[in-house]
Amino acid sequence: DTQGEKLISSERYPQKARGMLMMAIASICFSLGGLLIKMIPWNPLTINGVRNLIAACVIGGFIRLTQHPLKWNFTVLTGAACMAGVTTFFTIANKLTTAGNAIVLQYSAPVWIILLSFLFFRDKPDRSQGITIGFVLAGILCFFFDSLSAGKILGDLLALLSGLFYAGMFMLNRFEKGDALSSMFFGQLLCGIFLSPFLIRETVFTPGVLTAVFVLGAVQVGLAYIFFSIGTRLTDPVSASIIN
Repeated sequence: DTQGEKLISSERYPQKARGMLMMAIASICFSLGGLLIKMIPWNPLTINGVRNLIAACVIGGFIRLTQHPLKWNFTVLTGAACMAGVTTFFTIANKLTTAGNAIVLQYSAPVWIILLSFLFFRDKPDRSQGITIGFVLAGILCFFFDSLSAGKILGDLLALLSGLFYAGMFMLNRFEKGDALSSMFFGQLLCGIFLSPFLIRETVFTPGVLTAVFVLGAVQVGLAYIFFSIGTRLTDPVSASIIN
């Protein structure tokens, strides 16, 4: 285990069980996103910039506390791009379609994970994974037919794209030079630096809005991805994505 895993995990649980627990906790934190984003009357780029800046402080504090060494290489930077992509496209999608559609379509990730695993590692899907792909694709088609009639197709497409980037997040720990925490920290910092300046265009700063933004950054992104980084280290990507 890394120091981060020792800080949170317990010796009573086998590795895979701990991984599943970490992913379940991350999922609870992620579930706050749809509702809170709808509550904030800001441009989605502003929301994503500020929440990622807060999240970078949370992840950075965890990295410092656990003395986790930051890595800087092509694989880590690719992961950072996935981090930036999943949060940005998900936030925009939440404003253009229903929160339910955005969340469900983002969870097309298992399909992308299976495809990427075959592309990079030549892992062939087993029967259960094939069935998973079939059900997920059927669900996606249903959402798209509904969105065509509702005029929300752009939001659904962006949510689906966020699912592709999300799949990349689950696979960060599979690559030899990958490091999930480093990718998350740099991806959040990148979004924070480039998108937070949009804050000067906003006019609503009520206590409720500021509280929602803080919870989004500290819990829905920052704390969630701490548990996520540990869970994906202890669980295979497909299982982790289904739990999450």
